[in-house]
Amino acid sequence: MELIIDRLTKQYENKIAVDRISLTLKEGVYGLLGPNGSGKTSLMRMICGVLKPTSGEVKFNGIDVNEEEYRDSLGYLPQDFGYYPEFSAYDFLLYMASLKGLTKHRAKDKASEWLELVGLLDVAKKKIKTFSGGMKQRLGIAQAMLNNPKILILDEPTAGLDPKERIRFRNLISRLGKDRIVLLSTHIVSDVEYIASTILIMKDGQIIHQGSLDEIISVIEGKVYECSVDSKMTDYLIANYPIINIREESDKTFLRLVADKSPCEGAVAVPAVLEDLYLYYFNEGVNRDE
Repeated sequence: MELIIDRLTKQYENKIAVDRISLTLKEGVYGLLGPNGSGKTSLMRMICGVLKPTSGEVKFNGIDVNEEEYRDSLGYLPQDFGYYPEFSAYDFLLYMASLKGLTKHRAKDKASEWLELVGLLDVAKKKIKTFSGGMKQRLGIAQAMLNNPKILILDEPTAGLDPKERIRFRNLISRLGKDRIVLLSTHIVSDVEYIASTILIMKDGQIIHQGSLDEIISVIEGKVYECSVDSKMTDYLIANYPIINIREESDKTFLRLVADKSPCEGAVAVPAVLEDLYLYYFNEGVNRDE
């Protein structure tokens, strides 16, 4: 099973949203991590065949993105998940199943099966307008899974969810990635830190880093420091180093930052985590050569 993305590019007038991205994805969960505006949604919409690329191609097991057989293998949860508020969850899934070409009998079976798997079977007959944000997102997963897709594309699926719903959602995605390709885009670091077998970091339309959690963190391993300093040293460090965290204390300021060597007296090297790498790459106003 292979999803091949070959030199995929999307240009809008003078802006290049996706810049010659090439990837080969196999079974597992891939976390596409990057800030808003980095090109994640444009990339995912091209993978789904919703957006026509300026150049490049997408193929699954040799089948082009524009072919019906490709679409039959695809499940998609867009960032803005459309639904009919007056529909019940069950009726909505039956409607979506009919659009996907499922028979009436199979649609009923799959609707019930996925409502149970996403924890909505007890509210199957309730109108969607009464659902919480997390319940709507779980219904979105159910509709994306009706045709048992081999490729599951999820664009910012946990945005706006409370911590408990996010954890539940992550656990569900982790299970789904065992026998299919799951591509999950987000700007929430913890969403991919715990479930993605491969993390893709996207910036300015390009994949600037990819690998396992340990592999991509190794870029700044041994370069993350913590220190508590006075106001004068605080100003100096902020002006000269990528700052990850700042916390005001009673008479000093606590800083977590990235530096090639100890940035000041009393600074202590600490283990790096994914959030450190993310903030290092995407801290506004920090000038660095990569």
